[in-house]
Amino acid sequence: MRIEIWADVVCPWCYIGKRRLEKAIAGFEHGDEVEVVYRSYELDPFAPEVGTESTVTVLGRKLGADEAGTREMMARADEVAAAEGLTFAHADTLHARTLNAHRLIHLAAAEGRQHAMVEELLAAYFTRGESLGDPAVLRAAASAAGLDAGRVEEVLGSDEYRDEVMADVAQARAYGSSGVPFFVLDGRFGISGAQPAEVFEQALAQAWSSREG
Repeated sequence: MRIEIWADVVCPWCYIGKRRLEKAIAGFEHGDEVEVVYRSYELDPFAPEVGTESTVTVLGRKLGADEAGTREMMARADEVAAAEGLTFAHADTLHARTLNAHRLIHLAAAEGRQHAMVEELLAAYFTRGESLGDPAVLRAAASAAGLDAGRVEEVLGSDEYRDEVMADVAQARAYGSSGVPFFVLDGRFGISGAQPAEVFEQALAQAWSSREG
């Protein structure tokens, strides 16, 4: 079974949904036959390449809320994350476009290191509060994930994998998704949002039964 996950690496619910899906797969009797593939999605394709404003500032402006209200809202998501074993500390992280991060995720997929790269990028942004618009942060994440340093430089110095990122975004829209996380099981069953692990468990069982039928 193949599960495709459309996500952005600065999306808190994508990280939470990732953990919940992992929990569901771990308890699924056919879990060792499940392949997970990450697809790109940009929540803010108009963000600057290099961040100049904090996440809380940008989010507050988008929501029309003051800083205190925005921090309170983010704290509620932090509590949900904590229940999944995650520690979020990204409110003051610089907000930047994630295109380069996604291009490196595609490189990682080509090198068989996609899962490690996704996890490193999520941890960098959410746990350590590092901006994904900083090339040094991207290089460090790539190194930790085991990517070839030379290839990382080649990708960062070019537009390589940009078309693949755009194709992922277009496919999400073709499926009718306007946000992330968005999960597609075997190209037939779609799940929107960071659903509870129990919902993922039911979907896995349903998709597997459909295969057998």
